[in-house]
Amino acid sequence: MSAGESYLTLRAGVEARGEFEDRRSRFIAQLAHVGSEAEAEAFIAEVRSRHHDARHNVPAWILSDGRERCSDDGEPSRTSGMPTLDVLRGAGLADVCCVVTRYFGGTLLGPGGLVRAYTAATQAAVAAAEKDGAICEMTLVVPVTVQLPYALYDRVTRLVVDAGGKVADSLFAEDVQLSCVFRAGEEERFVAAVRELAGGEDLARAGEPRFSEF
Repeated sequence: MSAGESYLTLRAGVEARGEFEDRRSRFIAQLAHVGSEAEAEAFIAEVRSRHHDARHNVPAWILSDGRERCSDDGEPSRTSGMPTLDVLRGAGLADVCCVVTRYFGGTLLGPGGLVRAYTAATQAAVAAAEKDGAICEMTLVVPVTVQLPYALYDRVTRLVVDAGGKVADSLFAEDVQLSCVFRAGEEERFVAAVRELAGGEDLARAGEPRFSEF
């Protein structure tokens, strides 16, 4: 996965579900936000315990650092875990885990039928998340802290907007402290503009880049 400057994910604390049925076999896809491999494993364990009587609980997860994993959990090779993972990739999602639970209906579906069923169930869960507004975009942002005299407040807040940033927080004491956020790369123009405004003084300090809703 090349997340680049942004990626889509499911909001934390939300679980999206989708179902598909074929010849009485039920496929239930459960999709959740995970921030690490440990969180993915915990969600998989939770779903397995919830559906302990199911024939298969097929997991797939993708993290924003590019790591991904899937398992067929006893289904024929490449008929379930990989199709589930492919749907998550195709939707541009990261930091998500999907577990598709299968209750066997007594009829073998064959490899093609299984691929279709696992794909359809996962697509239904992603569509449900989209419909509920549970999918958000995470953008690589850089926080910038500005310590400035009151006299420069209006001009600096205008510079934030001009550079495409946002003021996340303002602290008014002896002087003003602004906590701003910019898309990665856009903070440089702002920091330079503040330095120019302050006659060469470094009033703005950029922090470490991180992924956040912007």
